[in-house]
Amino acid sequence: MANLPGALAHLPLPIIGAPLFIISNPKLVIAQCCAGVVGSMPALNARPASQLDEWLHEITEGLAAWNRAHPGRPAAPFAINQIVHKSNDRLEHDMEVCARYKVPIVITSLGARTDVNEAVHAWGGVVLHDIINDFFARKAIDKGADGLIAVAAGAGGHAGTKSPFALVQEIREWFDGPLALSGSIATGGGVLAAQAMGADFAYIGSAFIATEEARASDAYKQCIVDSNSDDIVYSSLFTGVHGNYLKPSVRAAGLDPDNLPESDPSKMNFGGGDSAKKAWKDIWGCGQGIGAVKAVLPAAELVARLEREYHEARGRLSLPLVPAVAAQ
Repeated sequence: MANLPGALAHLPLPIIGAPLFIISNPKLVIAQCCAGVVGSMPALNARPASQLDEWLHEITEGLAAWNRAHPGRPAAPFAINQIVHKSNDRLEHDMEVCARYKVPIVITSLGARTDVNEAVHAWGGVVLHDIINDFFARKAIDKGADGLIAVAAGAGGHAGTKSPFALVQEIREWFDGPLALSGSIATGGGVLAAQAMGADFAYIGSAFIATEEARASDAYKQCIVDSNSDDIVYSSLFTGVHGNYLKPSVRAAGLDPDNLPESDPSKMNFGGGDSAKKAWKDIWGCGQGIGAVKAVLPAAELVARLEREYHEARGRLSLPLVPAVAAQ
């Protein structure tokens, strides 16, 4: 385990809820944190931009109220995701709002920037940067990120193609700081497996879409419940960056998920314009781990299941891995 900074050092469960574009909201973040996992949301989910201040007030007040009522079981910290790609014309505004609330964890995506990392450090926050390979991992740490989120094959939304075994192993050869692993994790056993590989945390997104608090349509949630890894397609068509999406939503848009053209990466749009809205609202991002999702539940019930499975998996590992050889 890495030497973890304060915001990540004492989590009841080694889980970070991934920020879900359009879907995450204060209600979900508060539910995740009160259940004992890091809750997160993209700053861009708040629309108009002025709503971000309202939402951060709601989150901080909600968690403070929980902590007053449950002094022996305080809430986990929350995180805000910032897209640092040049197409995000709200970044400066959103960073100023985060500074006012001293957001404890900032997750940066689509580019590593020294100025953003320094700004977060100035108010005492921690920066985790998501990456898809060892090259980008090294760039992120060189530019001042505190930790990494390794987005491996099978993750929902924008995802890499590297095996989690390869990606974590390569990063741990040179980096001993905070490391979260993303990619098809939807069970407590998967959380423990991430730690066994060398990660400190599991980074879970798709399973939280099918929760009552998530701001996804009922059809989207039910599609996750009804689907498995065979229902996921990996494509760059919708945003210019490869990602995983639910095939039924692609078909509903009049496209053949098994015959999708490639897209021009120079046309990426993550600032919330029409193309981004189409990609995430109508074409549903999702990871390969959803076969474990059997029902739409409150977030607290999902976390309780993950916790139970996590401890059951640890219990199984306490048994002998190889049967003892009988004495001759």
